[in-house]
Amino acid sequence: MTDVNNKPQPQAQTANSNEDEIDLGRLFGLLLDAKWTIIGITLVAMLCGVAYALLATPVYKADALLQVEKKSSGMPALGGDMAEMFAQESEAETEIQIMKSRMVIGAVVDQLDLTIIAQPDYAPIIGNFLARRAEQKDQIKIAELRVPAYATGKALTLVVDGADSGVFGTDSRAKGASYDASDDVGRAFGATFELIYDDKVVLSGNVGSTEQSGGWLLNITDVTTPNTNSFTLVKTSRLSAINHWTSQLSVSEQGKQSGILSASIQHTNAPLAQQVLDGIAKEYMLQNIRRNAAEAQNSLEFIEKQLPNLKSELTAAEEKLNQYRLKSQSVDLSMETEGLLKQVVEYEKRLNELSFKEAELARLYTQQHPQYQALLEQKQRLQNEQAELMAEIEELPETQQEVLRLTRDVEVNQEIYLQLLNRMQELNVMKAGTVGNVRILDDAVIQPQPVAPKKPLIVVLATMLGGMLAVGLVFVRAAFNRGIESPEQLEDVGIPVYASVPRSETQEKLEAKLEKHLKRRKKGKDEEHLPLLAQSEPTDLSIEALRGLRTSLHFAMLEAKNNILMISGPSPAVGKSFITANLAAVLAQSGKKVLAIDTDLRRGYLHNLLHVDNDNGLSQYLSNQCDEASLIKQTHVANLDTINRGMAPPNPSELLMHPRFEELLNSLSKQYDYVLCDTPPILAVTDAAIVGRYAGTNMLVTRYGRNPVREVEATIKRFAQNGVEIKGAVLNSVERKPSSYYGYGYGYGYGYEYKSK
Repeated sequence: MTDVNNKPQPQAQTANSNEDEIDLGRLFGLLLDAKWTIIGITLVAMLCGVAYALLATPVYKADALLQVEKKSSGMPALGGDMAEMFAQESEAETEIQIMKSRMVIGAVVDQLDLTIIAQPDYAPIIGNFLARRAEQKDQIKIAELRVPAYATGKALTLVVDGADSGVFGTDSRAKGASYDASDDVGRAFGATFELIYDDKVVLSGNVGSTEQSGGWLLNITDVTTPNTNSFTLVKTSRLSAINHWTSQLSVSEQGKQSGILSASIQHTNAPLAQQVLDGIAKEYMLQNIRRNAAEAQNSLEFIEKQLPNLKSELTAAEEKLNQYRLKSQSVDLSMETEGLLKQVVEYEKRLNELSFKEAELARLYTQQHPQYQALLEQKQRLQNEQAELMAEIEELPETQQEVLRLTRDVEVNQEIYLQLLNRMQELNVMKAGTVGNVRILDDAVIQPQPVAPKKPLIVVLATMLGGMLAVGLVFVRAAFNRGIESPEQLEDVGIPVYASVPRSETQEKLEAKLEKHLKRRKKGKDEEHLPLLAQSEPTDLSIEALRGLRTSLHFAMLEAKNNILMISGPSPAVGKSFITANLAAVLAQSGKKVLAIDTDLRRGYLHNLLHVDNDNGLSQYLSNQCDEASLIKQTHVANLDTINRGMAPPNPSELLMHPRFEELLNSLSKQYDYVLCDTPPILAVTDAAIVGRYAGTNMLVTRYGRNPVREVEATIKRFAQNGVEIKGAVLNSVERKPSSYYGYGYGYGYGYEYKSK
């Protein structure tokens, strides 16, 4: 045994290091190995994408364009410089949220009765495809549908009988649900219907009349059924309908602060999408007009409340002035007093205007608002200037002061009263002609081409995903299939490889014939003559590899205790019998006397490969049912004899452990130059370990791409536990794949350069 602390440990470290590295060449080779799998999966994915693109229901886009103009004044009652000071712009995001509000969309849902959803029932997958290409469409118009609370939002089945295959009614935009719209005229007279819920008929009646039963009510005004007489109805809640169309509505501003809003709806029912979007645009514009009219109405109501008080104050001020003039017999004012009066009146006028404006602002903002604070500062400044003017007036004679004061009251009240009268007339005109600051530039229209599905994109994506899936599948399969693909993998862990046997097309055909041959034998039919590969194709590369193995074994067996060669493997179907039969034939062709023994007493089929019967086999000899003379059978290959397994015994391991078996091997070893023993796999049964103790040389057959290195190591360990030393291994059925070529860089050598299909 090799010292554990020396060589094996570095070899293991090297192997682990190699496993951790990513071999790009081998990955590329794996893709080349599975190129037809990748092409096939990709092609299937592409065809699925094409099928989906053709069969999917097209989605159409309805769009409209609106303009939101800047408001000239946030409050119509202000007017003048202050109106511009407090003017506000209507931000696009605010208008977008208004358009998508329940106030706007809810009104459209009520107008069009969008809580009723009606869809024709077609065959799965291709039903919609065929119906879209039919000359006439299946359409239904429902004026009213009421269901009990427990059926709200649930699918109902409507079956219509006796409907004409004509065209649909004209009133496609009236209240009611319709699957499609048409401008043609037609009625489904005499048709009947059944409304089914939970597999029960809950309502039935005639099309064109209102039918009611319990909490169910249905009024179908028009229906055409050229392709199907079944519809699915759903009565949703108002909120659900609002939420649905809100999610379908898309609104965005064109450009930055342009005030141009683009609204669109995507839906499979193009006319319905246009109808809903048109309703939303008009309802949004109407609510804007109503809002502006409401502002004018509020200002008008405020002025109307103030006018009676101002009229009374004006009358009282005029009476006081007349009475004082009569009493003091003072009629005229001096030039200086006239100038002061004009200034006082102007200040009073401006202060009163600010008072009205303050009342307007008080309804909109708190006193901490910047606009409110600006107004208070302006009012305080005017009051200070007015106080300076009043101080100057106090220097006048008392009579002049009183006349000036009374005259001021009259003129100020008169000015304010006239101003409010004018403003009231303006507001009445504004209210009557309110147009709002929103207008529809482009009415809702349907784009001629569907926006989805995007057929080229779907096909491209499906093809790409199919290719990625295929590549991933190849890599995953390679990750789980860690079978041996090169002799170096075995040699790296200290297992010598005596030969790499390629797999040929001829051998594949022979194996297919062998399977048919075995089936014919089970059915008791005539047997078919199956040539041995070493005899039928002596120049085959597999046989050339076995000739190389023959040379290696000649020198390897010089130091062996006898000329018995045991051939085993880790698992079934690795090609042990193929190697045994053809190696025996190659040895015999070199002039040596060879005997091939089938020691697989359970499932051995060496007799099929060498074309001998299975009578008087090894199992009969070990159980004393035949002698050695009748045991050995000649084959059609010169110098090659064989011992078949015989009838399958119930205790094969015990028979092989019988002294007669050892005595037989010793006797045969003297009669032949080579004695080859074909054994069952060691990891399945222990028969190979029993035979291996009698053999001088023990070989292990592994299969390319099937047996992992660890499995081979476990096999050798199992033999070692039974005192059997494995001389080396044969890598069978090697294929020259691109993954092996790029991954391991094989050059010249048997089994490395040649590929078997």
